[in-house]
Amino acid sequence: MTRRPPPFDPLSTYEEYPPDEMRERSRRFATEMQRRRTVRQFSDRPVPRAVLDNCLEAAGTAPSGANLQPWHFVVVESLPLKRQIRQAAEREELRFYQSAPPAWLAALAPLGTDAEKPYLEVAPYLIAIFAQRYTTAADGSRLPHYYVMESVGIATGILITALHHAGLATLTHTPNPMGFLNHLLDRPPAERPVMLLVVGFPAAEAVVPRIHRKPIEGFVTYR
Repeated sequence: MTRRPPPFDPLSTYEEYPPDEMRERSRRFATEMQRRRTVRQFSDRPVPRAVLDNCLEAAGTAPSGANLQPWHFVVVESLPLKRQIRQAAEREELRFYQSAPPAWLAALAPLGTDAEKPYLEVAPYLIAIFAQRYTTAADGSRLPHYYVMESVGIATGILITALHHAGLATLTHTPNPMGFLNHLLDRPPAERPVMLLVVGFPAAEAVVPRIHRKPIEGFVTYR
């Protein structure tokens, strides 16, 4: 009996660097990411779609449970649709700010957030990120996906990093609940909205809060 080889490819894409180059590359990347900040004032300047496509393609390289790639990104550029999303999101945000625990509101106060979300209408792109919980087979049965939220979180992190690397600003927005996105964007019940990612150039007058990131010693332990 002839044994069939496993369906694997040689690791031809991996590239190793000399230690000094590894240190330099990793330091440059860490320094660049230290410049990444969340922006809440966006310009309406257009962003070339090819740039967005490249960043989304990078997000699609993320590892996922059983390689099922359980994510779907809906890119919204239509102004009427962005306006509908803003109106729905602000309704949910208003409910949140009216009922949130005082400690939560106190934690948000230094960031200057409130129920008004004009950037949802101003920024050239909104990316609605959905997690695909299962696939429906031809016979109607459900084929579950595995480690869905972990996989989508990794893909989203790569997307945010790629957009920053390309010279764009982003904002993660998570109105709760977000079921209105399924309705407005015509997504199936198998998909759960995870967040809205606002993408564009910062406005000329944009400001960001003075925040302090934890030093590495504050969140890393070597054992």
